[in-house]
Amino acid sequence: MVDITTELFKKIRRIQFQTTHLANDVLAGAYLSAFKGKGMEFEDVREYQPGDDIRTIDWNVTARMQKPFIKRFQEERELTLTLVVDISASNRYGTKSCLKNELIAEVAGVLAFSAIKNNDKVSLLLFSDKVEKYLPPKKGTRHVLRVIRELLAFKPQQQGTNISEALKYLGKVQQRASICFLISDFICPDFSREMAVVAQRHDLISIAIIDPSEKELPKMNLVNFVDLETGQTCLIDTSDVSTQEKLKKSREQRLAFVEDLMKHVKASLITLYTDRPYLHELRKFFKIRAKRRL
Repeated sequence: MVDITTELFKKIRRIQFQTTHLANDVLAGAYLSAFKGKGMEFEDVREYQPGDDIRTIDWNVTARMQKPFIKRFQEERELTLTLVVDISASNRYGTKSCLKNELIAEVAGVLAFSAIKNNDKVSLLLFSDKVEKYLPPKKGTRHVLRVIRELLAFKPQQQGTNISEALKYLGKVQQRASICFLISDFICPDFSREMAVVAQRHDLISIAIIDPSEKELPKMNLVNFVDLETGQTCLIDTSDVSTQEKLKKSREQRLAFVEDLMKHVKASLITLYTDRPYLHELRKFFKIRAKRRL
């Protein structure tokens, strides 16, 4: 368990305040509308009334009572929200209003508070190039605050990214179908096979976290860059047009790969930027998902 410093406590409280407000007020009902329960469960029986569907008649009760009774059902709402979060070194980066990992913590907080507001469980899987930590599904505000604390303060043992390992581990610990949000910048080796397996069992949504500098670096002439995951350094002329084009093409190819993969496995993708409000994109996603249920 991570230690609580004064600075960390302030961050947790700030995110709790912001995300609780968004989950309760701004996204109220959106989460509930977007995700289906696991099915219909029997609630009770009542006497038949004109207009009731005759297919719901409970013939055993009807025979005993000598008058028709019908079965009543309600949607089995309780679900598990699984947050599979990339905490590799590349997410401790940002050039605008926040670092990638700070945006990840806030978005995960909104999703987690939305889940517990609807009486769903929340689990957390943190990974780098190995699985670093797993919190089993639980309910309640205290558990969500633990999730946010781990997201903000957990110190990974490794620096790289291996989504395949995280998804394999998820398949072992989460046997029942869940709502799975995979949150990463997707700077990693191919993970197509494992993604397809997870998408078959779970309701999979990927959230790509992007910093604007990955699209276009500020023109600062020669700059010595350090790869946060490998520690390797590279001298880059940021004013060179061809260099800028290569960087832009590399980012576009990475996102295109993830987008095509999500379509192929029939999963969803949300792209969020560290310099833009994320609420609009989340609301748009929930709205689209809700329409699918109609």
